[in-house]
Amino acid sequence: MDGPFFSRRAVLLTPLVLAAGCEREPKGPKKARFVIGMSQCNLGEPWRVQMNADIAAAAKEHPGIEVVFKDAQNDTLKQRAHVEELVAAKVDVLFVSPKEAQPLTEPIGKAFDAGLPVLVLDRAVLGERYTTFIGADNKKIGRAAGEWTKKVLGGKGKVVELKGLMTSTPGQDRSAGFREALAGSEIEIAFEADMKWLEPEARKEMDSALARLPKIDLVYAHNDPGAHGAYLAARAAGREKEMKFVGIDALPHEGVSYVEQGILDATFQYPTGGREAVDTALRILKGESVPKTITLGSRRFTKDDVKKGGERIE
Repeated sequence: MDGPFFSRRAVLLTPLVLAAGCEREPKGPKKARFVIGMSQCNLGEPWRVQMNADIAAAAKEHPGIEVVFKDAQNDTLKQRAHVEELVAAKVDVLFVSPKEAQPLTEPIGKAFDAGLPVLVLDRAVLGERYTTFIGADNKKIGRAAGEWTKKVLGGKGKVVELKGLMTSTPGQDRSAGFREALAGSEIEIAFEADMKWLEPEARKEMDSALARLPKIDLVYAHNDPGAHGAYLAARAAGREKEMKFVGIDALPHEGVSYVEQGILDATFQYPTGGREAVDTALRILKGESVPKTITLGSRRFTKDDVKKGGERIE
């Protein structure tokens, strides 16, 4: 038995009862051990790999915390099963970053109704049957990308929009915010496609856009892998210099690096919330109240401000 397992209620209210067959630990101070279950929708996106890494790094700072990670591999049914597995395993806190809102609403709601603290990360579910949602304001980020686009294009031009998975709330909000900002301008979204957050899909969709449109002024992708895939497609066609490329995520080794290299013209930060999730879980395990929503800030990185750490989005 790898040390005692404490449920949240056991830690706060009752002494530990050891299972039959396990040796009793020597008397003396005991370190409480909490288990966090983390259901990640997929690890095909570098941003999600970083989220898991941020959660693991934050948890490592607290010896009494263990995190069990599950990768749904972009499969909604598998993610539902993972949530149910983690609940059945009696984790102390459940983290879920859903692939899609509607299908994950029920299993998350059932866990919450049963008294398990549930933190929903990045992508929201329907209703409010969860403990806390942690994420940045995707509509605000999309709007900031639209305002920047309007400025650099002088209020007119043809844009390609490569969307994230449109059954997810970030994809919907990043598109809505962008379009709100462009309203009333002479900028036309001449081509749009759902590239499902994946770089190979973005490259394929960008090939279609290049074949259809003799002129493209800017590509707005809902994440940096999408923007990079679009850039590679345009470069292969010998057209990358005629357009600008904008993405979202701004990981230091990805989007920010692409701006530094001159591949992307702008990227907008979308923090993973990994550290904030662990901090919030610790507050819950101490019996503290936590907010229903924790909104993370964002920054814009362009060639003009990337060296100074970007510009905060207000």
